[in-house]
Amino acid sequence: MKILEYFLSAAAAAMIGCIPCQARKFSASANLIGYACLGTLNAELSYSPARHWSVTAGARYNPWTFRTSGQRKQFQMRQQSYALGARFWPWHVYSGWWIAGKLQYQEYNMGGIISRRTEEGDRAGVGFTAGYAYMLSENLNLEFGLGFWGGVKKYTEYTCPTCGVTVASGIKGFILPDDLIVSISYVF
Repeated sequence: MKILEYFLSAAAAAMIGCIPCQARKFSASANLIGYACLGTLNAELSYSPARHWSVTAGARYNPWTFRTSGQRKQFQMRQQSYALGARFWPWHVYSGWWIAGKLQYQEYNMGGIISRRTEEGDRAGVGFTAGYAYMLSENLNLEFGLGFWGGVKKYTEYTCPTCGVTVASGIKGFILPDDLIVSISYVF
């Protein structure tokens, strides 16, 4: 009986020792390029259920409208955007190269920046991104990435940001650049 107890204890200890321990399961990050894009607030939270995978949830918010004197009186890139996705890490989670896919929804009002035309509406679609996470310290990463997304948008287009003269409206597909990432990520 003692031999059986000893054997079971040794087997349990060996099995526990074989289980990979991951102390780094979560991360929180902010894209610095997003803040440079007319003050768009953004955050992304991530959880790692496995060595090579992480699931993400992100949000962007920009309520700002900028007014200037002169011919171009107003410009904005207002939005609220929400995304759920997953990242595949070939080496280890939160370290090295990664590729990602996501589902995204965006309510937007953008215009007056390059031309006076303004478009507002809703977009929904899928996105793909790839990048690299550089470890600065045990808990701090610097991430770089580039991505695009496509889907369907319901929109209204105006001749200028303030006049309200409708040029076009409807529902159509789109493919747009989405993620230009230079982000600071805290891993815990």
